[in-house]
Amino acid sequence: MPTRSPIVAGMFYPADEPTCRRQVRTCLEALHIEAPAGMVYGGIVPHAGWVYSGPTAGAVFQAIAAQEPPETFILFGAVHTWGVNDACLYGRGAWRTPLGELAIDEELAATLAAQAGLADRPEAHAEEHSIEVQLPFIKYLFPSARIVPIAMPPLYTAHTVGQKVAQAVRQVGRRAVALGSTDLTHYGPRYGLAPAGAGEHALTWVHNNDRAILDLMVAMRAEEIVSEARSHHNACGAGAVAAAIAFAAEMGATQGVLLHYTTSHEVMPMGRATDMVGYGAVVFISPGAV
Repeated sequence: MPTRSPIVAGMFYPADEPTCRRQVRTCLEALHIEAPAGMVYGGIVPHAGWVYSGPTAGAVFQAIAAQEPPETFILFGAVHTWGVNDACLYGRGAWRTPLGELAIDEELAATLAAQAGLADRPEAHAEEHSIEVQLPFIKYLFPSARIVPIAMPPLYTAHTVGQKVAQAVRQVGRRAVALGSTDLTHYGPRYGLAPAGAGEHALTWVHNNDRAILDLMVAMRAEEIVSEARSHHNACGAGAVAAAIAFAAEMGATQGVLLHYTTSHEVMPMGRATDMVGYGAVVFISPGAV
């Protein structure tokens, strides 16, 4: 069976088991956020190096860990590589992490391929990090969970993928949570986007630009996410976000909750604010469910 090896271990997060385990624990303990009341059906997590965005991602995993553990995580990943033009599964085998392997939920993946029309293309995941950086958190907190990785480009139809995945989850009878992986505004000369120059004006501009798409996430307006990101360059994983929101809504979530927001500049300031990236943690819940 195919096993995907990590490609950014040792760069985005520690590659050896003891250090990785300690760093996961540090990220989970960095923010003291009260878990929202209700059932979490999905969330949005960043995918930068853990020194920047690990605590923000950890807030989402903390919220999920406060309820009955999921059997399967649906992982909608941002697509940063060429040639991935449709939603693509990694449908068999396992993904290796420094903390051990996470098995693919092959029954659910096969159902998605057969009934939702998703292509099983492991090669679409070969050079992509947006799902990989979440896996040690899952292995640490939910060691028996399985995963279904889905590379999700920013298609205007991404929300329909999320709906179809949720329908398959119900058919197979899984207790599942979906995560959409994205960073937010990439600002500064390094990224070719600097309309407010540098300094406090730039930081304010980034906050406002990110707030526009975070507000759509919290309102669970899945069909507007990709258009917003294309217009304002405030999410590199807009398709993943739209799919995760639509999945959660189909499963019964009725509201989004912003758990944490920051930027790389605020995490690790280096003089005036110039080049920076935004990071947000959002969960989608059904307040009345437990």
